[in-house]
Order: sequence, then structure tokens, then C-alpha cells
Amino acid sequence: MNKRIFGGLFCASLFFLTLVSCTNNSSSSSSKLSGNIVIDGSSTVYPITEIVAEEFTYENPDVKVTVAESGTGGGMKKFVEGEIDIVNASRKIKDSELEQAKANGIDVLELVVANDGISVVVNSENDFATDLTKEELAHIFRNENPAKYWSDVREGFPNELIKVYTPGTASGTFEFFTEVVNDEAKSQREDAILSEDDNVLVKGVSEDKYSIGYFGYSYYEANKDKINLVSIDGIAPSSETINDGTYLLSRPLFIYFDKNDLSKPEIQAFIEFYLTNAYELADDVQLVPLNKSEYESQLNNLK
Repeated sequence: MNKRIFGGLFCASLFFLTLVSCTNNSSSSSSKLSGNIVIDGSSTVYPITEIVAEEFTYENPDVKVTVAESGTGGGMKKFVEGEIDIVNASRKIKDSELEQAKANGIDVLELVVANDGISVVVNSENDFATDLTKEELAHIFRNENPAKYWSDVREGFPNELIKVYTPGTASGTFEFFTEVVNDEAKSQREDAILSEDDNVLVKGVSEDKYSIGYFGYSYYEANKDKINLVSIDGIAPSSETINDGTYLLSRPLFIYFDKNDLSKPEIQAFIEFYLTNAYELADDVQLVPLNKSEYESQLNNLK
């Protein structure tokens, strides 16, 4: 056979084999998962779940994952009725919610995905309220006879009206903060400006010199050029104080889902992907990751 023809056939065969090999590798590595996963709930947990969803759908493009943020309470209502697959929560599920879920055939599983410290913040021009005691915070935020002026909080503070911005009543952050600071969950001064959107709270505090507010640590980190952080009893939130619990408003963050849904390949894959990648991704959204062993333990418990 002519060497030139032989060489051409050899190259063509080699190209074909390479193409087949690449195609096979591509099909085996590409996801065969499909379906829809609907998630709602906490605005504090939203950033980590959103980035997990983005990474997951990049590897599994036939799975559509939607993530909303109607607050822990709003998400829980949908979850216990079976309207969504996963709920983000900045507080533990309540007994009443567990009972309602059970009545609807939902076998609730809880996972801790990160840690957080609710951050108390003031305007960037506020140079006096750098550290407050728990009692002073309660004086500002309590429902009964709250401080009207900063001078009511501490002698030497300016005689200026306090404007308060806080998460809405459906928020787990609202519920956790009021329980710890005011000693009564969901009890807070009535003139506070409420929003389930933490960006609205950031904007409010950043634009009002004598304002104060609170929200998740990640939102402070993302906006610390606009607002000032307030220490509580001399301790500010940080990765260390949040993880070791020395910061007063440290708390775990959760996701909840129906154990029965682990029979759905896309749900099982998403949950496993979440636990496998949360350690690295928590840092990307300014949340405090658990120890790697804690993620591994939860992952093993699913099997």
C-alpha cells in the first residue's frame, strides 16, 4: 500500500479512536441527574446554599435548583406542608413544626451547615457605641419602655433619637436575637423598621447616623466599609469567638429536608455535595465553617 495512503488512514483511525475516547469520557463524567430542587427560608443561610446550588448545577446542568429567602418562618411553613424540598433555617425547627411535618408524612432530617454570629451594627460615623453590654442592648431593643435616646442607654452618649433596623418577625435571626437579648422570643420594640431583606437593613443603618441594627455576620463582612461592628460585653464576633461560643450571639445554621427524599437521586446527590463542599464554600460567603470531621460525621450518618 502507498505509504502516504497508509499514513492518512492511520491518522484518521487515530483521530476516530481519540474522538470516541473523549466522547465516552465526556458522557461518563457528565451528570445523568435531572429534576428540580426547591429551597426557601433563612436569608442568613441563603448565601451558602446559593453558592452550593451554583456549584452543584455547574456539575449537574440537568438539575434545576431554585433558592429563595422568605425567612426561616416563611420557609418552614412551606416545608412542613411539603411545598418545598429543603428549608434553610437560622434556628432549630420547633416541636409544633415537627408535629405538622410528621402529620404530612415528612420525616424531618436536620443538618448543621455552618456557624454564625448575629452582628450588632451602627452607622460608620458612630464612634461612641463601640461596645455595649447585654443589658444596654436589651434597653434598646426590648418591647417594654425601650430607650428613646442614646443618652438613655449610657451617660455620656449623645441626646439623639435611636432608629432601629431589624429582621422581620418571620426571621430566625429575629427570633434568636430577641430570645437571647430580650429574654423573650419575638418580643421587641414596636417602632423598629423591619425587613426580611438584610440588604435593606444594611442600607438603613449606613444612611442614618444614630441608627442601630442586627443581622448575620456574613452581611456585616460584606458591608463593613459602610457600617461599624459593636462588641457585646467586650467580645466581637469573629471566626474564633463564633466557633468557641464566647460571643453572645453565636449560633448554628441548619438545613432541613425529608428523609424520604433521599430516594430521589438528585436530592441525595445535592445533600451529599453540600456536606462535602460546605467547609470550603462557607468562607466564600463569610460564614464560619464547622470542623471537617463534623461534616464527615453528618455525611456518614446519611448512609
